[in-house]
Amino acid sequence: MLLDVRNPIRNVAQNGFLTGAVMVFAVFAGAAFTPSSQAPAQSQTSQAPAQQVAPSPQGATPQGATAQAPAALSQRANLNIVVVDPAHGGTDAGARGTGGIRESEVVLDFAAQVQRALETQGFQVVQTRRGNENPSFDDRSAIANAQRGGIFVTLHVSSTGLPSTARVYVNADLPSAPDASGLIPWGRAQGPFLGLSRKLGDLVQGQLAQRFKGSPSVAQTAAVRQLRTTAAPAIAVEVSSISVDDRAELDRMAPGVADAIARGVAAFKPTYIVANAAGAQP
Repeated sequence: MLLDVRNPIRNVAQNGFLTGAVMVFAVFAGAAFTPSSQAPAQSQTSQAPAQQVAPSPQGATPQGATAQAPAALSQRANLNIVVVDPAHGGTDAGARGTGGIRESEVVLDFAAQVQRALETQGFQVVQTRRGNENPSFDDRSAIANAQRGGIFVTLHVSSTGLPSTARVYVNADLPSAPDASGLIPWGRAQGPFLGLSRKLGDLVQGQLAQRFKGSPSVAQTAAVRQLRTTAAPAIAVEVSSISVDDRAELDRMAPGVADAIARGVAAFKPTYIVANAAGAQP
């Protein structure tokens, strides 16, 4: 179940910023997060397992983060890594259906199949969680933002909708709006990547439409909280619906969803670039 961006940002200081294009510029250049002295880390939820994260040299968190941006503008980059985010987890079960079906458990099982399908296509996969923990929204985004040559896919199950369909969402219009110093707020990190996210979303949605009758042919736009703070091409994939009587109906969708995501990402790979410092949409 998707969360709207109007929900408050957790675990990020109000003066948190990204420098230059967005955080991804710095991590692509090998730079590290530099935490602000006014915004110490105050995580209120569990962290993703350390071995799943590509940490910065200082091991810093996104709170109040800034980083140096390289001088390069738009440039080709090799897409190697897909960050797969099984939504919810821990005390946050997400949407709940009859018979005890929990979104957090369904998407974790989906993520395992998505990983296998992506690896078959030659991609390295990093999962934001592998068990019943609940990294914060910003912990999940930080994992994605720390990758070199990565994209982000978050998995959800809707509480409503036509059963056995799947939809891809990209974040609604979110201008990067840097200030005079070139800083971009953490909460607008997705801004420079909206065009790329749309390309990725349409490719994955096209694959899903071929497999699941009644699914849209193109990606939908929504204010998705988890995508907003991700400084990389990012999509949300949501299957319908948690209200089925038998979880097996959802589980049967997993191979098709996984294959659609993997094929869509592979088709997107040749167009993958790093957004420029002005936030231009490729």
